[in-house]
Parts: sequence; structure tokens; C-alpha cells
Amino acid sequence: MTAYQQLEARLRRLGVLDGVGQVLHWDRAVMMPPGGATSRADQLAELSLLQHEMITAPDMGDLLAAADQEGGALSDWQSANLREMRRLWHHATAVPGDLVSAMSHANSTCEMLWRTARERDDFAAVVPALEDVVNLVRQMAQAKADALGLSPYDALLDAYDPGMRRAEIDGIFSELRLFLPDLIGRVIDRQAAGPALLPVTGKTTVAAQRALGERIMTALGFDTDFGRLDVSHHPFSSGVPDDVRITTRYKADAFTESLMGVIHETGHALYERGLPADWRWQPVGVARGMTMHESQSLLMEMQACRSPAFVAFAAPIMRETFGGAGPSWETDNLLRLYHKVARSLIRVEADEVTYPAHILLRYDLESAMVAGDLRVADLPGAWRDGLHALLGVDVSDDKDGCMQDIHWYGGSFGYFPTYTLGAMAAAQLFHAASASDPGVMAGIGRGNFAPLLTWLRAHVHSKGSLLSTNELLASATGAPLGAAAFRAHVERRYLG
Repeated sequence: MTAYQQLEARLRRLGVLDGVGQVLHWDRAVMMPPGGATSRADQLAELSLLQHEMITAPDMGDLLAAADQEGGALSDWQSANLREMRRLWHHATAVPGDLVSAMSHANSTCEMLWRTARERDDFAAVVPALEDVVNLVRQMAQAKADALGLSPYDALLDAYDPGMRRAEIDGIFSELRLFLPDLIGRVIDRQAAGPALLPVTGKTTVAAQRALGERIMTALGFDTDFGRLDVSHHPFSSGVPDDVRITTRYKADAFTESLMGVIHETGHALYERGLPADWRWQPVGVARGMTMHESQSLLMEMQACRSPAFVAFAAPIMRETFGGAGPSWETDNLLRLYHKVARSLIRVEADEVTYPAHILLRYDLESAMVAGDLRVADLPGAWRDGLHALLGVDVSDDKDGCMQDIHWYGGSFGYFPTYTLGAMAAAQLFHAASASDPGVMAGIGRGNFAPLLTWLRAHVHSKGSLLSTNELLASATGAPLGAAAFRAHVERRYLG
């Protein structure tokens, strides 16, 4: 076997083990009894350590160097795969194995504590565990920063979105900070001057909501032979391309939240299912970072399934499912419901206009925690001040304040920016898809997502990690990542 072939064999094992970890994480959030928390933390820590030992094996550096010498014999896909192998190796060798194990154990412990503490609105109960997580995150960030020649926060970003840097994010987010407050105010004022939103009432039971979600996710292209839908505290997507696990959560009086949760996670699942099968378990065969992953979920949730065409298709199905009747269930009122813009507490329930403000808050706070400028104990106060400054919303408790998201309690620092970066990429991609094929919007109006999915398969999903984020976007849309398409989309939908 050549050096490259040896690396492929080794990375295949790593890819399979990563899939095992994905399913274990899903089980912990969905099926595992509370008493299994300690054992699961041990299992995940051991798995993380095993993967770390494999990628940092003493001969890895020599194999990578030897594979470089074989470069002329490698295809474009193989060369990209080698590039991604090297990136993973650089990240892994920067961090000692005991820190990897400690990080995994601390994340598992803190996340399980967060689940019960959030229900009781008891931030103090989780402070020591979160302090441990933040301390370990800072150690890991510094170790990677020293090895990779990056700032600590950039080192964290690179793990979620290869090549993404804070300087690029700050440029895009600075533009957002300039136009977003005025835009939010204009949209809210315009909606206040329009027809009143009629409250939707009906038999929106959990069973009915699930039936609606399953029907819509099937229309989007979700194949239940290769995935499943369940319930969790926080909607998420996990698993592997041939076994995608997605979740949502239900409220009897808010069916739109569960439906949009299903649609959002289905977007993630469709991306996973569309990844190149020829490169399964290889680094080049995985999704191109979390900005692109979030672009696929938000493209479905915000761009496609809040469009007038989709709501016109879905309205009769909603009436049938929930036994709805009367003016409140007419398409025009349902469209106003889906386009309602309001300053709110909860990120996952926010509309697409105010949502970026929620991300700006989290970006500012996690940057400060990583830099050591914000103590965990001071997080609730900083959260209250920040949300009031960005959205004018007052936070009355920590449950719906700094404890509403799972990310930090599970050790995910550097992830949050990808949500809004993904929204911007989604706007670019959806505009390009709709412009290139009139059948995209026409299909959505009939509940036929095949034209859209075909375009995404060709321009995004099948590319895996062959290209960088900006190369992928430029290839598909003609431009690198930016805020212009998102701003144009929002102004067209809400002010046009």
C-alpha cells in the first residue's frame, strides 16, 4: 500500500468511530435513562481518547510527508482528502490526550447537569461544571493556537468551519450591526400598520403535529429508510449519512415551532444524505463545515418553507391535520403568522429578521469567555444587558436567558457564528437556485422539492469538503460569503 492508501485506511476507521460517537450522543439526548449519564460520559471520553490516539499515532507525520511526495499520482479528490487529513492531524497533535479525555468528560457532565438545572431555572447549580468546561476550552484553544499560529478563538472556529477567521466574521457582522436595528424597527412598524394577525386555534395535539411534520419532511425528500424523527430538549441532527437522526420538540399551542424545527433539521439530514458516497468515512466526504451545514437547514426552514409558495401548498394540509376552519386558517393569515417579526427571548423561536441579533449576543459573550474577559458567574448579567441592548428585550430568568441553549454546556464554543453565516449562505444559494431553474419555486408551490434538492445535490451536497466554504459558494452562486444577499432577501420579503 502507498502512504496515501495507508492513510485512507486509517482515516476510514476514524470516520466510522466518529459515527459511533454521533449515535451515542443522539442516544444520550433522546433515549438514555438519567442514571446512565456517568457511564455514557466514560464511554464518550474513552472513544474520544481512542480517536485522538489514532490520529496522533507516531507514524502519522511520516505518512503524511510520504503521501505529499506521491502528490502527482493523486486525483483532485485524493489531494483534497490529504489536505483534510493534515488539517485534522494538526488540530489533534496540538492537544494532549489527557486534555481530550478531560474535555469530553467535562462536556458530558455539564450537559447532563444543564438539563435538570434549566428545568429548575437554577443557574448556580451548573456554574462549577460550566467553569470546568470553559477552563478546558480555553486550554484547548490556547494549545491549538500555539500549534496552528492562530488566535485562540480562531483555533476554535477552525474546528467548526475550516478556514473561517474572526476577521472575516467581524467584517460581515459589522455590516449586520449597521443595518439590522433599523431594519427590525421598520419591519415591525410596517406589520403593526397592516392587518391584524388572527390567532390560530385547532386540535394541535402532539400527535397531530408529529403527523404534519412527518408529511412535510417526506415532501422535502427525507427518506425514513435512512433516518428517523424523535423528541429532545433541544432540536438537533446527528447520526451518519445512511442513518440520520433528527429531533424536534412540541408545544400544544405553538405548532409552527415544532414544524419549523422538523424542517430545519430535515435540511441538515438532506445534506448528510447527499454527501458523496464514494468518499464515505473519509475527511473529504464530510460536510464543508458548519456554515454550509447551517445554510442547508436555514435554506429549507427560512428561504423555502416560509415562502408564499410553500405556505399556499401547506395551508390545506394544516387545516386537514388540525381540523382548522375559518379566517385564521386561510393562507393569507397563515403567511402573516410565518412572517411575524417580533423582539423575543428565545433564539430557536426567533424569526429570520431578529435571529441574527441573538447570534451577535452569543458571539460577543463566548468571545469574551474564551478571552478570559467574562467570568461564568457573570454570564447571566451580561446576557441580560446584551439582549436588552441588541433587541430591547428584558430577561426575567436564566432558564430563558443564558441557559436556553445547549451549546456552551456541551463545550461548543465557536459554533454560534455559523448560524447567521449559514443564513447568509442560504440566501445566496436559494437565490442562485431559483434564478437558474424556474422549476424550483414552481415545485415548492406544489410540494415538490425535487428541483431544489437536485440543484443542491449538484452544487453543494455532492462536493463534500472538496472545496473551501468560499470556493464552494463562489462556484455555486458567483460570489463568496457576504451579507448582501441576506439583506436583499429580508427587505424583499418584509418591506417589498
